[in-house]
Amino acid sequence: MSLQPASIRVDAHAHIYNLQRYPFHASSGFHVLDNEVGSAEQFKCVLDAHGFTHALLINPLGGYGTDNRCLVETLKGSNGRFKGVAVVAHDASESEFLALKESGVVGMRFNLGFEGSPSLLVPEAQRSLGLARELGWFIQIHYKQGALIEALPVLRSCRLPLIFDHCGRPDVTQGLTQPAFQALLDFGRDGRSLIKLSAAFRFAGAFPYREADPYAQALIEAFGIDRCLWGSDWPFLHASHRVDYPTLLQALERWLPNPEDQACVLGHNPARVFGFNTTQFVN
Repeated sequence: MSLQPASIRVDAHAHIYNLQRYPFHASSGFHVLDNEVGSAEQFKCVLDAHGFTHALLINPLGGYGTDNRCLVETLKGSNGRFKGVAVVAHDASESEFLALKESGVVGMRFNLGFEGSPSLLVPEAQRSLGLARELGWFIQIHYKQGALIEALPVLRSCRLPLIFDHCGRPDVTQGLTQPAFQALLDFGRDGRSLIKLSAAFRFAGAFPYREADPYAQALIEAFGIDRCLWGSDWPFLHASHRVDYPTLLQALERWLPNPEDQACVLGHNPARVFGFNTTQFVN
């Protein structure tokens, strides 16, 4: 790999589990096998092996749902290496929201169209969005293809920073003009949203993920380098084929051959957006 080193390198999308202390929860949005999960210690080994200093951990809808206890414990013990994104039930108390923020949570995720996820389209969501605004959080949006369309009115009026996961998971058989992908590009052009150039394996077949290339390039053009992030989606839940960390990085290198652009997406942008310390290298 020739991705350039930086003072800070952030994997902006990963999930962790501790099944000994926190078994799968009743609020899980989908089934996860024991052999699909990975612990915080295992993930630290992955980060160290690939020169990453920090990471953004996403509470996994699959397995933990709205149970954020494992995430909170991991963040508190990370010495600033990890920040978090929670999946929060709409009836959570204000004190629960505040405790999440104090642990290192910087955003809240909605999984559009996924059973078990708190819905963005119910009236109760407005309270959650209001609390997120008060806490200075962003909203992270995960969806499959057309599920974005129904949520457009809420997203356009929520007055919160938006971060979209996994290149929007487009349907590569439908091309760049598919409505949900065009709507995503519009969010990029508005200058207020960010995109994760993450998890190409979710929509582009097997490595080397060349089917993702035109979508990644369109997103980079619409959002701009300063509003692009990268994440692995480790430990690759429900992958349809073998996935390896370096192959995902190689795809990013193809999309961003300029070392300065790589440093921006892997380091400067996530440090700015998530509040990581740019001078501290955490082992």
